[in-house]
Amino acid sequence: MALELRQQLKLTQQLVMTPQLQQAIKLLQLSRVELEDVVNQELEENPILEETPPDDEVRQTEPDASPEAEVVLASDSEKTQEVTEADGLAQIDDWQTYLQGFSQGGSASENYSDDDQPSYENLLTPKDTLADHLMWQLNVSSLDEYQKEIAAVIIGNINDEGYLVAELDDVMEQTGAEMGAIENVISEVQKFDPAGIAARTLQECLALQMEFLGLKDSLSYQLITDYSKELEERRYSNIAKQCKVNVDDVFDATRFLATLDPRPGSKYTESDVQYITPDIFVRKMDGEYVVSLNEDGLANLRISSYYSNALSGKKVDSETSEYIQEKMRGAMWLIKSIHQRQRTIFKVTESIVKFQREFFDHGISYLKPLVLRDVADDIEMHESTISRVTTNKYVQTSQGLLELKFFFNSGIGTTGGDSIASESVKNRIKEIIAEENEKKPYSDQKIVDMLQDCGIDIARRTVTKYREMLGIGSSTARKRLF
Repeated sequence: MALELRQQLKLTQQLVMTPQLQQAIKLLQLSRVELEDVVNQELEENPILEETPPDDEVRQTEPDASPEAEVVLASDSEKTQEVTEADGLAQIDDWQTYLQGFSQGGSASENYSDDDQPSYENLLTPKDTLADHLMWQLNVSSLDEYQKEIAAVIIGNINDEGYLVAELDDVMEQTGAEMGAIENVISEVQKFDPAGIAARTLQECLALQMEFLGLKDSLSYQLITDYSKELEERRYSNIAKQCKVNVDDVFDATRFLATLDPRPGSKYTESDVQYITPDIFVRKMDGEYVVSLNEDGLANLRISSYYSNALSGKKVDSETSEYIQEKMRGAMWLIKSIHQRQRTIFKVTESIVKFQREFFDHGISYLKPLVLRDVADDIEMHESTISRVTTNKYVQTSQGLLELKFFFNSGIGTTGGDSIASESVKNRIKEIIAEENEKKPYSDQKIVDMLQDCGIDIARRTVTKYREMLGIGSSTARKRLF
């Protein structure tokens, strides 16, 4: 077999993931908050990039502005920039003085100079954590130093819900103390506020709260300490016989237990409310839905005229010129990528509105099955692009604030041959359970029969899956005997 060497030319096309393309893809899938962080970071790192001052934005977006006015704005951009920077510094000083003068009493103090008065930020206090609250009580307690060292280790092993999660052997290893001393310190810590803290089980937590209320001799205390298993299995009749009381008394005691806090430490660890800012709005105007981008809060970027003039003036050396050109290319690509991201979100939302028109008119019951390919084919983009665009993007509609992914659902068959969106079925299941009799809740099979009466053909296991996704318990867990 002979071997032969040949030279051959072959022309092919392939997509090269350049750094600029990678940046554009990254910006496309970022949420609004993440995009703001990226823009702020670029503003700090790239001197070529700057934010358009608010005065320029207002003047350039006035509806009555004539073309001549736009020319004047363009020619006076450098002067406007200098004036804006000077005015901005003056405004910062004025606001600082205002906040310091009116931060507490509503009038400026004449007895102190600006240097003597605390800044406005120093008046803000951080929220106390559960550990801080417990350590404060420990420091003012009557325990000796040795016991306080053990208590500090115990407090460090209390989770956000207020339960002691460490084993006593671990506490012994960390402190070197004996078991009896540790038990005594735990008992002292359990007397701290909030009631029920440092418990190791739910039963102990509820018992501590009843001891704090002086109800150690009550039927509720007896139920939680001696009949917790029967109480969990709802064997109220057996409990009544063993305690020699009426079933109604057991019901009353159980109702009281439901008023206790099973997570006493949660009020100190609740996270702050996270507000969602919509990326886009859908409003109905003159019978048609209008899509508009939410530009509030997003920086309006532009290229610095100072550096562009310096580059065109040819008064810089080659190394500086190369640096400015590199930063300018990065700034221009960032601006272009952000504009492309906004245009893509706009196009995807327009396509969704077209497919889900009945949902916007009538609500979730009219949500149609929709997949990524439907929108991708409609706007001639790839499915992966649609997936990135709809991730962590929110739209404000007449039906509420919704994530763009909400509109994409699988279809479930109906007796009429059409399909209905899975979210619509979930909503229907939720409505059925909300209207049921709590003493006789519907079984999953009963819900299947009721859905079939509405023309929705669905299996029982699917109803079970949707019910669990909605966080709704089974019929046994939902049943109320009193």
